[in-house]
Amino acid sequence: MVYSQPHVYATIFALSVLKACALDSYIAAVYEHSVILSEDTKIPVSPEDALMLMNKNMDVLKGAIKAAALQGARIIVTPEDGIYGWVFTRETIYPYLEDIPDPQVNWIPCTDPDRFAPAPVQERLSCMARSNAIYVVANIGDKKPCNSSDPKCPSDGHYQYNTDVVFDSEGKLVARYHKYNLFVTETQFDYPKEPEFVTFNTSFGKFGIFTCADILFHDPAVVLVSKLQVDTVLFPTAWVNTLPLLSASQFHSAWAMGMGINFLSANTRNSSLDMTGSGIYAPNGPRAFHYNTETENGHLLVVELSSHPRLSPTYPIAVNWSSYATSIKRFSPDDRNFSGVIYFDKFTFTELTKPEGNRTVCQKDLCCHLSYRMVEKQEDEVYVLGAFDGLHVVEGEYYLQVLSDGRLINQNGTSKAVLSVTLFGRWYEKDPPHPQQAFP
Repeated sequence: MVYSQPHVYATIFALSVLKACALDSYIAAVYEHSVILSEDTKIPVSPEDALMLMNKNMDVLKGAIKAAALQGARIIVTPEDGIYGWVFTRETIYPYLEDIPDPQVNWIPCTDPDRFAPAPVQERLSCMARSNAIYVVANIGDKKPCNSSDPKCPSDGHYQYNTDVVFDSEGKLVARYHKYNLFVTETQFDYPKEPEFVTFNTSFGKFGIFTCADILFHDPAVVLVSKLQVDTVLFPTAWVNTLPLLSASQFHSAWAMGMGINFLSANTRNSSLDMTGSGIYAPNGPRAFHYNTETENGHLLVVELSSHPRLSPTYPIAVNWSSYATSIKRFSPDDRNFSGVIYFDKFTFTELTKPEGNRTVCQKDLCCHLSYRMVEKQEDEVYVLGAFDGLHVVEGEYYLQVLSDGRLINQNGTSKAVLSVTLFGRWYEKDPPHPQQAFP
């Protein structure tokens, strides 16, 4: 008994220290980066020239990372394609790729750069994290050799992946994620064989990570939240705004609210492709966001978040949508419907001609009911209620049930007119097979 007492005290002390180190809140940062692009992504370049371009972008990111750290940020997210750009061929992207090891190897590239194959990009990102004592999230390219024993091995003998990496405040590689739902133009990259569900723990919460188009699909996005219970999602993206349904700030904020998590979204800035819209979102609404169509400047957002939003007293109460749907009053469908196309999908619409009223529009088995009142409608303004129930097949295939209408007036009013209001529903079970699983 005498010898067991110190062990008991030591155990209690250790638990107390761990509890004291856990943070109830933390400061997060995202950086919207105006990427310095290659002059021609169809012409192969040398590894030296590829690194020169990447260093130019990392010079900019270095300044943003330092500025975020000086404001107390514990973690910063930078955009997808933020280090070398986009629209490469399989051949021309290769000089930009590095072999990224599994984080289980316990590697700090900044202090041990020669442990694996040359990795100057990983080394520099690691040093940025270490010198500023901040977690750094970046998007780069991974290459993995393969041979004929693998029936899916590409003819050039290696896989190429769109990859997110996370370095902790000591510069250690703690997460690596290969994008599973590639955009239709990303022919330079391969699909990973299976979806990866990447998480890591910190003193300020549990984090998960995925990339851009992944947000539209069940795997890995929904699994990270519903089964793995992450507190915060890290989201590097190169998001092209497509109004009215797929505007970056609108969609990402809604996803965070719908899933009940923190969401750190870092977009690129490119006016020719309508790329902008970065934000730091919480379950109860946006904490900070940036949507810039005027200049090509980068922009840093820094804000405080709850480490464990589900435990916060402000966490939204769950809504029983099935119960709500059965309780609403049904109106007679309008016989003056017309068809129209939004983002290549054929919607059924009915016009809201009166200042207020009740309208219904149906497509297939989906019926949408609206009670509305307009304030200060101009003569040249047209508002409609529309519905879509079907498989979206352009720039990706996924099943949608969508309702959209004209303007939202909440109880507190709005500072500006709202362009659109959308209920964007995904029916994952009706999606076609993932491209990687469609062919054995």
